[in-house]
Amino acid sequence: MTGRVVCVGIAVLDQVWEMFALPQRPGKFLSHDFRQTGGGMAATAAVAISALGGTALWHGRLGADGPGATLLALLGCRGVEVVDVVPAPQGRSPISGVMVDAEGERVLAVFPGAGLPDASSLGEARLEAAGAVLADPRWPAGAERLFRLAGARGIARVLDADVAAAGTIAELGTLTDHLVFSQRGLVEFSGMEEAEAGLAAAAARLQGMPALGPAGSLAVTLGARGSLWWREGRPVSLSAPRVAARDTTGCGDVFHGAYALALAERRGSMEAARFATAAAALKAERGAGWSGMPDRGAVEALLRKGWE
Repeated sequence: MTGRVVCVGIAVLDQVWEMFALPQRPGKFLSHDFRQTGGGMAATAAVAISALGGTALWHGRLGADGPGATLLALLGCRGVEVVDVVPAPQGRSPISGVMVDAEGERVLAVFPGAGLPDASSLGEARLEAAGAVLADPRWPAGAERLFRLAGARGIARVLDADVAAAGTIAELGTLTDHLVFSQRGLVEFSGMEEAEAGLAAAAARLQGMPALGPAGSLAVTLGARGSLWWREGRPVSLSAPRVAARDTTGCGDVFHGAYALALAERRGSMEAARFATAAAALKAERGAGWSGMPDRGAVEALLRKGWE
């Protein structure tokens, strides 16, 4: 196996306004900085993998429009190989508006795109030499094709289980070995606000699925609180380093990408989780969208230093 990961899902053109404080009411507000960068769960994971020294392939849906062309250029500049993507002639590419405050917290408004194809044209040969695959739930048909192809080859499958259409996570859960929820995704899936209870409820609902098997993982990321992992019938906490967060946008996506890369490099799931935790913390500290991705040296240095 190699550090080669195939990522399938959404890419979004992020327009980011930096604010001293997030607005608490309707009105007109000035930002002190602005940037345009790439975003989206699977695409950001792919960029993180490339920055960490892995080989990242991205397959997704875009329109034949300005935002789509910009995203293709941004992915290429970050070392991501874009595969089997044919921009839809009448499609509109995903785009988002992000407001970020001085503490790194943010508010997002996301347009997921329109007029984009449902079917995936991902070629089977793209999975040759892959050590892991990753998908988000924004394109269920694409995720399903990826996971079925990977499953037939015994390749580790990671699902970034964020908020999704009803039934999507449960359906994809039958096809993935590593199901890692976002905090909001777990609340939606389990109906519970408290993470420990929510993870237990998810485990009960997912009984018999690969994520609860001996080679699988079920978990939830909790931002600055770290993450919870379902182990031997109970949630086990993994803390995160304390950092001065500049921007938390995309940190969960970085976590998932780094986790998939570590699995591709044959690290165990908890070692992979710690590697991913370090990468996500450094991303929060650096901010700056895709330009702020940590490299392998920085992550390994933080791992050697450790944290409580």
